Amino acid sequence: MSVLALSGGVGGAKLVRGLSHQLPAESLSIIANTGDDGIHSGLLVCPDIDTLIYTLSGQSHPEQGWGLAGESWQVFDRLGELGGETWFRLGDKDIATHLFRAEKIQQGLSLTQVTRALCLAHNIAPNILPMCDELFQTKVITQDGRTLDFHEYFVKEQCGPRVESIAFIGNPSLSSDVEAAIMQTGALIICPSNPFLSIDPILQVPGLQSLITERIEKRLVVSPIINGQAIKGPTAKLMQELALPVTNESVAKKYQSIATHMIIDNQDAVDKNLLESMGLKVLVTNTLMQTLADKKQLASDVLGFLGVK
Repeated sequence: MSVLALSGGVGGAKLVRGLSHQLPAESLSIIANTGDDGIHSGLLVCPDIDTLIYTLSGQSHPEQGWGLAGESWQVFDRLGELGGETWFRLGDKDIATHLFRAEKIQQGLSLTQVTRALCLAHNIAPNILPMCDELFQTKVITQDGRTLDFHEYFVKEQCGPRVESIAFIGNPSLSSDVEAAIMQTGALIICPSNPFLSIDPILQVPGLQSLITERIEKRLVVSPIINGQAIKGPTAKLMQELALPVTNESVAKKYQSIATHMIIDNQDAVDKNLLESMGLKVLVTNTLMQTLADKKQLASDVLGFLGVK
């Protein structure tokens, strides 16, 4: 059975790496969030796509989970000396990725085609697909009335401002590659990425969610919440500011129109009956992925729960 994963950056990439060890390459496709994409220093930067590529190729920074291991920063150090804007820093090796992407797009390739070329260059066989080829950006509206680009909020302001709401700006369309991946898939996995900033942008692409629910019978979400906390990123803070309890129940309600199965951590076993009363099939297991063995085991648990052999 082929599997389709929806993923943001670091958290999603951990599970995707585990899945890549458990499935034949031709049986795994990943739709990556591109709501974080933006122009920085004149280059189109696609953070979640690149995190997936670097993670699956074994080149990601082991502590950060994003960026490249053994990175250097001479270009942006020099840019700062020249008086350039450096709050969004790109590593020297990472810049090569963005230059390659810019060149290929200028030649007329779509983002999907460029992503495939980058996967081939990194010897990655699973199919990584941008959620759309158009620029479709996540905007954060703060309680003090500002509208921030995602990375202004996430990087420049370190997720500090209180969030009023989230908006998505652009005119995306369902690509033929994403449509084909959905049509050929037997099971869907929503990775433990931020539901609001990483997964919601994917589901906002017109026609994508309706096609998923129409064509894919088994649709599983791995909760990003463990014992009332998010392992990484602003998920818990954001939920509080949006007046949502930081619970698995809130996550289940967020995905109630798409999920049929849910996996929660052992620390939240008490939530199982409540979630099942909401109509979900629920598995309790370890969802904290600290080692490669953890990633492989969670992937195995996910696939076993879905009946993927």
